[in-house]
Amino acid sequence: MTESVPELPPVDPNDLRRLKECLEALDDRKAENLRVLDVRGQSSVTDFLVLATGNSAPHLRALRVAAEKALKEESDSIHGVDNVPESGWLVVDAYDIMVHLFTQETRDLYRLESLWKDAVDLEV
Repeated sequence: MTESVPELPPVDPNDLRRLKECLEALDDRKAENLRVLDVRGQSSVTDFLVLATGNSAPHLRALRVAAEKALKEESDSIHGVDNVPESGWLVVDAYDIMVHLFTQETRDLYRLESLWKDAVDLEV
């Protein structure tokens, strides 16, 4: 017997607006390989993962600042920021939306897309 996956409710319009603002800000700063994963059915920590690649530590820093600004404009719910660009992986935690910014080498190493392979890919 096959276990059925429960259907997710429609995405909240406020979350869609926040995602759009964040993605536009990242795209404006030349982020590469942008992806949004809907993890509402799998995670108790966040609803959406935004994944993007930058080409250097300064580029990651610029992407982080852009994501923070975009998310703060839509709400003041930035809960935390991992801010060590030299690590190759920065995180902006806006509760329902978590932004992961990587260098290509670090993204290839940790492969979050593989860890969340059951997540729904939202069209960017």
